[in-house]
Amino acid sequence: MARRPLLTALAGLAALTLAASACAPQKKDDSSAGKSPVPAASCTKDKLKLVKPGQLTVATDKPAFEPWFKKDDPTNGQGYESAVAYAVAGKLGFAKTEVKWVTESFDSSYAPGPKKFDFDINQISVTPAREKAVTFSDGYYDVQQGVVTMKDGKFADVTQVAQLKDAKIAVQVGTTALAAVRDQIKPGSQPKVFNNQIDAVNALKNKQVDAIVVDLPTAFYVTAAQVEGSKIAGQLPQSSGNNEHFGLLLQQGNSLAGCLNQAIGQLKSSGDLAKLQQQWLTSAAGAPVLK
Repeated sequence: MARRPLLTALAGLAALTLAASACAPQKKDDSSAGKSPVPAASCTKDKLKLVKPGQLTVATDKPAFEPWFKKDDPTNGQGYESAVAYAVAGKLGFAKTEVKWVTESFDSSYAPGPKKFDFDINQISVTPAREKAVTFSDGYYDVQQGVVTMKDGKFADVTQVAQLKDAKIAVQVGTTALAAVRDQIKPGSQPKVFNNQIDAVNALKNKQVDAIVVDLPTAFYVTAAQVEGSKIAGQLPQSSGNNEHFGLLLQQGNSLAGCLNQAIGQLKSSGDLAKLQQQWLTSAAGAPVLK
């Protein structure tokens, strides 16, 4: 999971970069969270166990970054995650006016304990460690990691993962990008780990590092609106048995997960989820898979 600062120039600039690209493909979801079958009757609006009856309480971080949200406003239904949240809410029978947004930081969202929300949507990758403390829905986005370099950098034209071995790489602490760097790139020197995504981005901008590794939609945002003269060198390959995806996060054991899975399944089978990815992310083109 990655972070981006909200820039007023994004709307026009990022659109130019993202409009021509195709969405990341949906793959089979291997998450084991929230898999218990739930009878359809128990997913009717009046049967759901909610933080506040009659209201769907949804959490995300502040600021809410693009392309997942637009204008730092989750309530407007714009941006991929805002649109997904409202689409899921609609499948559960909630009108847009019945969805209440609350703020929850990324790090605290998957901490153990009671939650003040029904589900959190905040680019949170499903991992075994996190599943020990919280419950996840099925995946609503399959993640690929992108490698961003400067166009004039010595690693700008790499075609193979092995060619990044000598690169100085920056990542954000606690992200799956860090694990991808260590497990796939295996650089000769330890990656530079930053507490915030913007610090990693600035390290690239200031040429303190050769590359940053972030999720692919973030990579497009970085090159479009954050770091002039940067490019996506490529994306890291995914092994079929290790498919990273974002899931809706719930309090551990929350039975609502089954209903969320049902809603996500309907959005996938109807093609609506793919359409939302195409509309808001369009993240696959221009990022060749590194061999």
